[in-house]
Amino acid sequence: MRITLFASCLLLSACNLLPTSSDNTSESKAKYLTVLHTNDHHGRFWHNEDGEYGMAARKTLIDELRLTAANKGHRVLLLSGGDINTGIPESDLQKAEPDFKGMSLIGYDAMAIGNHEFDNPLSILDKQIAWSNFPLLSANILNKDDHSHAYQPYTIINKGGLTIGIVGLTTVDTAKIANPTYIGELDFVEPSAITKQVVDEIRAKQNIDVMIAVTHMGHYHDGKYGINAPGDVTLARALTPGTLDIIIGGHSQEPICVTDTGAEDPHFAPGKSCQPDQQNGTWIMQAHEWGKYVGKAEFKIENGQKSLLSYELIPVNLKKADGNYVQSHIKPDKKLQDFLQPYQSIGEKQLAKTVGSIDKYLDGGRNTVRFKQSKLADLIIKAQMAAVNADFGLISGGGIRHSIKAGDVSYKDVLKVHPFKNRITKITFTGEQLYQYLNVVTQFPADSGAYLQYYGITFDIESGKLVNLKIKGEAFQADSTYTMSINSYNAAGGDGYPLLNKHSGFASSDLTDSEVLINYLQNHSPIKVDQL
Repeated sequence: MRITLFASCLLLSACNLLPTSSDNTSESKAKYLTVLHTNDHHGRFWHNEDGEYGMAARKTLIDELRLTAANKGHRVLLLSGGDINTGIPESDLQKAEPDFKGMSLIGYDAMAIGNHEFDNPLSILDKQIAWSNFPLLSANILNKDDHSHAYQPYTIINKGGLTIGIVGLTTVDTAKIANPTYIGELDFVEPSAITKQVVDEIRAKQNIDVMIAVTHMGHYHDGKYGINAPGDVTLARALTPGTLDIIIGGHSQEPICVTDTGAEDPHFAPGKSCQPDQQNGTWIMQAHEWGKYVGKAEFKIENGQKSLLSYELIPVNLKKADGNYVQSHIKPDKKLQDFLQPYQSIGEKQLAKTVGSIDKYLDGGRNTVRFKQSKLADLIIKAQMAAVNADFGLISGGGIRHSIKAGDVSYKDVLKVHPFKNRITKITFTGEQLYQYLNVVTQFPADSGAYLQYYGITFDIESGKLVNLKIKGEAFQADSTYTMSINSYNAAGGDGYPLLNKHSGFASSDLTDSEVLINYLQNHSPIKVDQL
């Protein structure tokens, strides 16, 4: 079904679109579809300390939207762009059980498998699939041994006479940013060719009214994906118009709102209007992160033609700087709140213990740890060096997931920083081996998870070459031997780091990154940030 956005099409206006020969044009009666969507949930089953978002309030809103849609004669579809795992310790400790079961109670129809669904062994993902009464989809994750689909590639749903095909896709960057230990038997293949193959298979089975991709690949305006794997814009441009009608995405964790020219809308803010992107006849939508919004798109389908009637990102109890709600308060659904409360209580009890203190804020924000050296990284690496008695240490910036406020530090605060449970390893290098390794990792660019955080070394990069290298303040000697601390994720090639777990000088400890940081805080608090 071909979708063409006319230049004059504005938000909240009807945009009539042309059918292709594959449409069933004998059906003249108009049908209406409301597509609701979220993405990048990252463990936020409970509201935050300010009462924002949370799954119980999300359910209240979605129930209201469903009722409104039904009263207007609309069919309703609820989709997720993936990444349910990792971000909040109460969820992480329980393997996101409250999150997947909560989504089932809310009534999701399907979700994309995100890269963070591989933060645990595959047996945990199998459990999460079992906890869900909706399909977790990915067509481009294949088994290495026979190239079969490792997970359900698509689903076909009938909503009141509308037949809807839904295909799932996962970023190919998962191969380098997920834990290599867990995904060694999987291939993450380029999405466009397999999308065409799967869509053709779906259409051969049924007469499809609407074709949707739920993806976890990221939206990069005008297809400028930089060092990331290509995302939704590149996918839409690579496909024949009409292959996909809608992409419900995730991974880049942004509200996709564009101007009439398709540029990023600089004026979008919670509560304001939002026009979704459209590329090569395909609408592309994403609802930021954490359940902060529920996206709502209304479509009219008649004689094979589709019209986007309206689109909005509805805030879920988001607050303004003055503490007032952006929109009216959404009362959490009591039944779901009661269901989730025991999970929250279990998590709070385990996480409340104080493990140390710091005298100043340690910034672990994405825009810090992936762009410049961080004092929080200094603390983390010092703790890891001490744990394995290393000369210096490294960590990729993407492995730091949260900041720590000044004052008492709790077990929960540490698990926010380190949700992945990576083990700390020690590598013994000859000088020549070390130089070759550092010449690679010191040149990973900013704005990537691979960006290098380091402690105990200094260096310069001149004309693409590592120079002026010092270890523990002493000039590097090619004929010396050095030891380095690094976590098991990076040692196993995570974030594209050179493989070290087969190196002759590799030695793994039984200590996880969170345990090491907790031990360091307990033994050295109060931490003086300026002295790191």
